[in-house]
Amino acid sequence: MTSTDSMGSAGSKGADRYTVISADCHAGADLLDYRPYLEKRYHDEFDAWAAAYVNPYEDLLADTADKNWNSGRRIAELEEDGIVAEVVFPNTIPPFFPSGSLMAPAPTAEEFRRRWAGLRAHNRWLADFCAAAPGRRAGVFQILLNDVQEAVQEIRWAVEAGLRGGLLLPGTPPGSGLPELYSSTYDPIWAVCAELGVPVNHHAGSASPPLGDEPAARAVYMVETTWFSHRALWHLIFGGAFRRHPDLRLVLTEQGSGWIPGVLDMLDYYHGRLVAAASKASTAESKFGAGLASSMGKGPSEVWRDNCFVGASFMRPHEVPLRDRIGIEKIMWGSDYPHDEGTYPYSREGLRFAYARVPRDEVAAMVGGNAARVYGFDLGTLDPIAAKVGPLVSEIAEPLAEPPKDATSPVFARGASVRVW
Repeated sequence: MTSTDSMGSAGSKGADRYTVISADCHAGADLLDYRPYLEKRYHDEFDAWAAAYVNPYEDLLADTADKNWNSGRRIAELEEDGIVAEVVFPNTIPPFFPSGSLMAPAPTAEEFRRRWAGLRAHNRWLADFCAAAPGRRAGVFQILLNDVQEAVQEIRWAVEAGLRGGLLLPGTPPGSGLPELYSSTYDPIWAVCAELGVPVNHHAGSASPPLGDEPAARAVYMVETTWFSHRALWHLIFGGAFRRHPDLRLVLTEQGSGWIPGVLDMLDYYHGRLVAAASKASTAESKFGAGLASSMGKGPSEVWRDNCFVGASFMRPHEVPLRDRIGIEKIMWGSDYPHDEGTYPYSREGLRFAYARVPRDEVAAMVGGNAARVYGFDLGTLDPIAAKVGPLVSEIAEPLAEPPKDATSPVFARGASVRVW
């Protein structure tokens, strides 16, 4: 059985366990361990920078920090949690970055050279990290948008290096100084990703503007961050990226999934109005529709159906009834390991909480089959492992009466259905 099988192929029909692939995990090297992956001309600069750097993240200083880079520990803990493979997003501090790269603002022109060297070092470390567990990891490599041609070259390198997780698309938040994602500036990136079958991943947190240090900043960030991440969807749709590159695939990860049906309805509404207005020169809306009708291509719901997926990290119970509207073949569950808000070590309980009483084939697709298709995992390799460590089908079918008392994942939080995006 290979990754090209149907959406429900994860876990063979006669098996009693699911083949679970987490479509959202995080990893990175310890700070000094990036040095061998840097070009030698940066070593002296790196030594001086690393000596002065103060890591602001408690979890990267704790005894458990090695979950990010200890390959053996990682496999053991994921298997203990019922997971046999993972899509690996970044987590630690790459060389010359002020913070984790997901949260870091776009570099200035003066910062670009060193930041780019740092990301390329991470990508090379990641290739080795994935190679240490053949068939078990799909590494998501990173680029910067400041230099499109450099990004295109790195995409080609990453594919040759075996990084199957695809591209991590940075955000272009207000004030970044970069062209918006709808800009044709980025067409060479979309073109090479479509050509090589590279998924374009957009993860929550990478598109929010800086909010300052006021006490309310963190609360505002929590409310707004997923909305800023969603913007990539309508930017690429209205910018015509999918019309020009029909094989382009976009994955929106750790942004929830319940917002998708309503947002697609809204985008279809505006798309229809803009297309209709384009032929009515006397209307005010014609100014908005002019030039868009032909460049946008098909409607947003059709684009979602043909080109888009959601990395629905620890999908919540109120989102599951929307699965048909989202598209069962579009949903990929993720544990967010090793983050505190992730489901480890209670992923089985998280799956029960969300998917109890959902038909087996649908669960199999959402917890593994879809990720195998999108990221090229070989289920022929993974199914035998899952037959030993995967969660029992009968176990996931049983509703969870009470969440574990020491669980820290918001998947178990009450009231999450109030979230509107």
